[in-house]
Amino acid sequence: MGYRIRPLSAAVAIIFSGALPGAAVAQSRPAPVLDEIIVKAQREAPVSTSVGNSSLQQLRPATSDTASLLRDVPGVALQGAGGTSSLPIIRGLADDRLRIQVDGMDFIASCPNHMNPPLSYVDPTNVGKLKVWAGITPVSVGGDSIGGTIVAETRPAEFAAAGQGSLLKGEIGSFYRSNGNAFGASLSATAATESLSLSYNGAFAKADNYKAGGDFKTTNATGRAGHLIARDEVGSSAYETRTHTVGFAMKGGDHLIEAKVGYQEVPEQLFPNQRMDMLDNEQKRFNLRYLGQFGWGALEARAYHERVSHYMDFGPDKQFQYGTAPGMPMYTKSKTTGVNLKADVDMNPNNLLRIGSLYQTYRLDDWWPPSGTGGMSPGTFENIKDGQRDRIAAFGEWESRFAPQWLSLLGVRYENVRTDTGNVRGYSTAAGAMGAQVVDANAFNARNHERTDNNWDMTALVRHTPSETADLEVGFARKVRSPNLYERYTWSTWSMAAVMNNYVGDGNGYIGNMDLKAEKAHTLSATLDLHSADRRYEFKATPYYTHVDDYIDAVRCNNTTTCAAPNATTNNRFVTLQYANQTARLFGLDLSGRMPLASTGAGDFALRGLLNYTNGKNTDTGDELYNIMPLNGKLVLSHRLGGWDNAFEVVGVTGKSKVSDVRNEIKTSGYSLLNLRASYSWQRVRLDLGVENLLDKFYYQPTGGAYTGQGTTMSINGIPWGIGVPGMGRSIYAGVNVKF
Repeated sequence: MGYRIRPLSAAVAIIFSGALPGAAVAQSRPAPVLDEIIVKAQREAPVSTSVGNSSLQQLRPATSDTASLLRDVPGVALQGAGGTSSLPIIRGLADDRLRIQVDGMDFIASCPNHMNPPLSYVDPTNVGKLKVWAGITPVSVGGDSIGGTIVAETRPAEFAAAGQGSLLKGEIGSFYRSNGNAFGASLSATAATESLSLSYNGAFAKADNYKAGGDFKTTNATGRAGHLIARDEVGSSAYETRTHTVGFAMKGGDHLIEAKVGYQEVPEQLFPNQRMDMLDNEQKRFNLRYLGQFGWGALEARAYHERVSHYMDFGPDKQFQYGTAPGMPMYTKSKTTGVNLKADVDMNPNNLLRIGSLYQTYRLDDWWPPSGTGGMSPGTFENIKDGQRDRIAAFGEWESRFAPQWLSLLGVRYENVRTDTGNVRGYSTAAGAMGAQVVDANAFNARNHERTDNNWDMTALVRHTPSETADLEVGFARKVRSPNLYERYTWSTWSMAAVMNNYVGDGNGYIGNMDLKAEKAHTLSATLDLHSADRRYEFKATPYYTHVDDYIDAVRCNNTTTCAAPNATTNNRFVTLQYANQTARLFGLDLSGRMPLASTGAGDFALRGLLNYTNGKNTDTGDELYNIMPLNGKLVLSHRLGGWDNAFEVVGVTGKSKVSDVRNEIKTSGYSLLNLRASYSWQRVRLDLGVENLLDKFYYQPTGGAYTGQGTTMSINGIPWGIGVPGMGRSIYAGVNVKF
């Protein structure tokens, strides 16, 4: 039975009744502008949403997962993964269906389980800007994606002010969270003159397995390291991460040159919804940028290179299937090199032309060394060998204010995406090897692997501003995404190998499909933005509709050997699937609003809220799309007085009854959570305190996937089916940050 969300109903009522311009609110003096979510509207179409500095500061002590900083952006949800690696979802489309840039670099998850997504390489303490374009995305920031764009930027270079001579500054911070015994620290420092800047940002975070709320009962399995999982403990949810960034910048006049070198080491990140755990991940990156202002406009050029070394095996909460196997080591290495060039050309005060190009190469090897003397021997299993994914792109975009109250945007982007891979082999090349490895490898190797997609994107949008308190924006976009290497080139139908290739966390096994076509999404969206002239009051409504041709969904593997019955028809166990092009449609509505309540001697009180609804369906089969977040909302009462900045949050989510049948997706019940946050800031010191899930409610994450955090996870059905990943129980946190 579904759960009725009374707090969510209240949020909707308040958004509609109170956040409109001119609403009658008792005030003794003007209330401050709320800056938690900042909407950019000045010469930008379509409008993006930025996470404001106030929200960044308030959430940093509460999370080590940069993607979770997006939790208050309308239309955004999170797909559960490791403690620092959740995957953003924008209006039902997630992961590689989004373009996610970090300091202008297009990172790619180099893991068959996508354990190292782009935002996991940025610690929350080093986030300078975080912006989201949902649905209708300009071609200048889109490309090879269909769901939207997320742009994360680390802290910008700082220089001494004119006449200051030199600048020496820094920050040091630390946090502790009770649930999972999580703790960490961060340090940033800058030494600069008026023209040169040298900076360092470093962070460390570590946590044990977290505990669910209420009374979560696990199976009390004992792993290979002798670790006994407690009754309320969520297995395979611990993590440790270390991130470092060194920056050098030089400016003169209207020109800036900036170089950043980054290094991240993750000694351990366990995954409660994956068969494997990440036991080592190392990223090295270099990023060089030029930015210049000229009489005709602006020019930006960027070159970057990234190397990733990734290792997976069973963590302490997971067990082996084969007695002679000391483990199941899995290695991935990748190299990414890219060059971006773009220019903003001011044709006249009312017309702006954006042009640009991109070149990116990606190389991937994914191999599994032999283990033991059984089915995982005597040779190396080559999951992807000599994988290649290269992009060449160019775009042109014209933004025009053709009348005082009208603005239009028209853009076209072309992308050439070429993929290829070498021949592969299984653990054994002997006839009759376990899991049809020889048959599958021979069939794969007999084919030509190279594929080339010629993709065209288009965005058309118009905005009407009839008054200083209203905006109406209507847009249409065609967006195209080519399959990733794991979707196209994973080849084994053996269930043990297939379950290791799963980046959606549903516990099933996946097989690639060399014949996949690029996804083509057509989105129609409108945004009504009503607000007071100073934006203290605001109400936004965005209905949208997306039709996707060649949507990459899944079908049941159905043969008489590796996918024998009941794989094709069962509805109560994990299954083996193959990627397939089908047709999908999504529609929904995002609502958000904010308003000041009162400004009194006890402080300034304000209210903000949001409501998100998405419906997704495979129109070829009639099945629901996987991992669609059900109706959800949030209502936040904030309070500010002097150095105090406090918030009381009510989060509500309805039950999830519409699930993907082909994947045997798990239904979840509705729930509501209460969170408290408080901070006090002095001139150089900030103290944060808070409680998440105040009432210690038990709930399953609607987009958290299947719980595979303990037991003999190598065997596709060696662990129980039908258990979702529990959300975190009550967690008390504290953080301190000192500037010097």
